[in-house]
Amino acid sequence: MVTLRSEVPVEQTWDLTDLFPSPEAWEKALEEVQKEADALLRHKGTFTENADNLYTCLADYEQVQLKMIRVSTYASLLRSGDGSDPENQAKAAKVSAAFAAIGAKLSFIESELLTGSKETFEKFLEEKKELQPYQKMLFDLLEKKPFTLQSKVEEVLASLDEVHSAPFMIYERSKSSDMLFDSITDEEGNTLPMSFAAYEDRFEFSPNTHIRRSAFDSFVRTLNQYKNTFAATYATEVNKQVTMSRMRGYDSVTQMLLQPQQVTEVMYENQLNVILEELAPHMRKYAKLKQKQLGVEEMRFCDLQVSLDPEFHPDTSYEEAEDIIKNALSVLGPEYKEMLDKAFEERWIDYAENTGKATGAFCSSPYGVHPYILLTWTDTMRGAFMLAHELGHAGHFYLAGKHQQLVNTRASAYFIEAPSTMNEMLLADYLLKQPYDERMKRWIIDQVLGTYYHNFVTHLLEAEYQRRVYRLAEDGVPLTATLLSEQKRETLENFWGDAVVIDEGASLTWMRQPHYYMGLYPYTYSAGLTIATAVSQQIKEEGQPAIDRWLDVLKAGGTLKPLDLAKKAGVDMSKPDAIQDAVAYVGSLISDLEKSFS
Repeated sequence: MVTLRSEVPVEQTWDLTDLFPSPEAWEKALEEVQKEADALLRHKGTFTENADNLYTCLADYEQVQLKMIRVSTYASLLRSGDGSDPENQAKAAKVSAAFAAIGAKLSFIESELLTGSKETFEKFLEEKKELQPYQKMLFDLLEKKPFTLQSKVEEVLASLDEVHSAPFMIYERSKSSDMLFDSITDEEGNTLPMSFAAYEDRFEFSPNTHIRRSAFDSFVRTLNQYKNTFAATYATEVNKQVTMSRMRGYDSVTQMLLQPQQVTEVMYENQLNVILEELAPHMRKYAKLKQKQLGVEEMRFCDLQVSLDPEFHPDTSYEEAEDIIKNALSVLGPEYKEMLDKAFEERWIDYAENTGKATGAFCSSPYGVHPYILLTWTDTMRGAFMLAHELGHAGHFYLAGKHQQLVNTRASAYFIEAPSTMNEMLLADYLLKQPYDERMKRWIIDQVLGTYYHNFVTHLLEAEYQRRVYRLAEDGVPLTATLLSEQKRETLENFWGDAVVIDEGASLTWMRQPHYYMGLYPYTYSAGLTIATAVSQQIKEEGQPAIDRWLDVLKAGGTLKPLDLAKKAGVDMSKPDAIQDAVAYVGSLISDLEKSFS
């Protein structure tokens, strides 16, 4: 029976009182931040006149943003913990409506900043040193100037933010509240309850072929019932982006979506093209090796997540994982260790399994409080890798938050997955140094390949699918459920060749990820892991100097563009070399496994 949120032990949930001591305090804060946003209107029309006015406005605005982040995070985390609770849904909706209104009122700040020039801002920065933390933000903003509409139009668009966010809200609401799945039975006839989270966090990795495939079939049956609704929802999102890119005068929707990431189209295309071309042969070998070890007549798409050694599935308790992760990441020094201790001791982590809980895992890092991590713990060593990954995000924003103002905390999405996947690399290196037997070490290598599969295959193929969909949308092709499924099927078949059977269920996997509603986000997983692969190799070769560079990069937050952040860590992402090296490393791991099984 699926556990209700109210039945979950409190120690398995996150402590939201660090954000607000009570729902009433949150309500009060929401009212206050709306009033403070109104007060910012006093700066309208005057704040770009001189350095003092500019600083006062930006400092006041930053304080409002701090409070908005705290208010919205509270509502978001409640909904993530139990999206089926009407009160949590109502809080999220209330925040969305309030913040859309705030965004419309305060859109004048960006509009008026865009009337300035680099020369004017440089003059103001010289005159008032307190403006220095805002320098990158100001200059980055000017890069949007050619694509900015008239201030009144920008205000109207900002007021429609809640409408613009509706496709994602509808998608998430359907997943968490409406989708019901048929229970499955094991070979003994025992009933196993199914949910979105149960499939993605447990059954998809099951070593039992009957359970794994039965769960997938149940999963697909429900997805199939929603495909037309989800297609309409996703098509709305894509067409909105295409329309906005044309309104603003971008050459393409891709150019528009890459601009906030501060990434060139060459960097984006390199990431997709190199991996699609060079990784596919390695992964086909991996799939065939897995088919042999699983003893199945054909390798179905739903079999790809299973361990190469299906009878060897080491369990790990949450407490054991805590010790392992702390030991593995101790190389990052005392300040990082302090973050890890707090994360576990102060309930930053929600690891319960309950109905209505968001699927997958994430880390939310409200500035001035501390990070919050969500995952569903299933007592597996793979869960330790997932937890280390999310703690990588937490460590990044913990250090950036300590060393930077809010305006400079968040790095580009292009870089954001580097700290998280770095932790997975460090965890694997630590485990491989332990006195485990050959079978366990082989399993660890397979888990490392699981990380590459997640980032270089799952998310990269999502990115290729996105690239296809955006091209079709720009050509005016209607995005129906049939077309979306066909595009997903072709994407998967091109990559896997004859090594994997791509069935109807596989073609529906475009319905599974919320990432499609986040712009060009999926490909950044591969970019981050490329950087992490290179830096982890540097740490092996150089030791402390490479670690020191890495910690400096984490503390730098968003003060540098992603290309410069990567270079600061010792990796040049302007060329395909680092991507090719990472792909070659994956190939070497697969070759090692082939030899060990021969």
